[in-house]
Amino acid sequence: MEEQAATGTGTGGTGAGAKTEADGMGAGGTGAGAGTGGGAASESLTTVIVAGLANLAIAVAKLVAGLVGGSSAMLSEAAHSAADTVTEALLYVAVRRGGQPADVRHPFGHGRAGFFWGLMAAFATLVGGAGFSITHGVHEIAAGERLTDLTLSYAVLAVSFAVEGVSFLRALSQVRAEARRYAVSPRRYVTKTSDTALKAVLFEDAAALAGLLIAGAGLLAAELTGSSVWDGAASVVIGLLLLWVAVNLIRTNVSLLIGQAAPASIAERIGQEIQAMPEVENVAELLTMMMGPGEILVAARIDFVDETTGASLELAADRVEGTLKERFPQIVQVFLDPTPGLGTRGGGARDPGDRDRG
Repeated sequence: MEEQAATGTGTGGTGAGAKTEADGMGAGGTGAGAGTGGGAASESLTTVIVAGLANLAIAVAKLVAGLVGGSSAMLSEAAHSAADTVTEALLYVAVRRGGQPADVRHPFGHGRAGFFWGLMAAFATLVGGAGFSITHGVHEIAAGERLTDLTLSYAVLAVSFAVEGVSFLRALSQVRAEARRYAVSPRRYVTKTSDTALKAVLFEDAAALAGLLIAGAGLLAAELTGSSVWDGAASVVIGLLLLWVAVNLIRTNVSLLIGQAAPASIAERIGQEIQAMPEVENVAELLTMMMGPGEILVAARIDFVDETTGASLELAADRVEGTLKERFPQIVQVFLDPTPGLGTRGGGARDPGDRDRG
């Protein structure tokens, strides 16, 4: 279709700074009214603040208990909570920076800033939490340290578990609410969400609760056996747990930073939505990319029907863009390239999910 090819590329592209009202999953939500981005971002910010304040108070208490009792596991837990406090501060920056509107210098918005600061937060967990816990635990196993009165340590662990539990339940409540909004299971939501701040808080709070149980078990075993090896081993296990959390979060944020596509499920539905429009002969190629938490860019090469030329082609492109944004509120940018195609309607199109499955 030569007349379509001559029309040019980028037909129907949205203006700079176009924003969506859907946040949260950003990778699998369907249907208009799936949620409001401001509300979800605000919820994530509150969750981060609650977790940060909890970790700061717990870090101080664990440090005092660790110094008094001479427990390596308690000092590792103190480092864990301190690293989590730094992490929450970086996640706070991630949520605030990622939510800034687009400007002339950043026409696609600042959504990826959230992924960058989320990556920095994951590195803080890797170095400050996992690194210290493992090295300190190995040192205690090798050199041995004398444990003194552990009463304070047990008390701090109990209080810390209660406080961390409040923070964890707050994050879990938000995850469940967002999962219900998108009609998916909480587990799938956590796996697919581009809200890395919420994911980090949930993972780190879960690791904190597990770490407290491990530290308590290490202290008890050391007290019963008289050997500090158990306390050092508990510190190493806590470090390995934090290492797993950090690596998982680093992989997630790196993938989003370098241009991760929306999952195959939503890409497939976007392709089906375009294909179903009467002006469209075929979807030659469909590309998607996560631009920020709950923000998707769509670029497509479309073979319009032969009758769609000139002004009618522009109207058809506008209709495709409008329909996509109405159907998928996560979509913030749409770029269409009218492209001559081969085959009949519905034939020869690339499966929009192939790129994600490849």
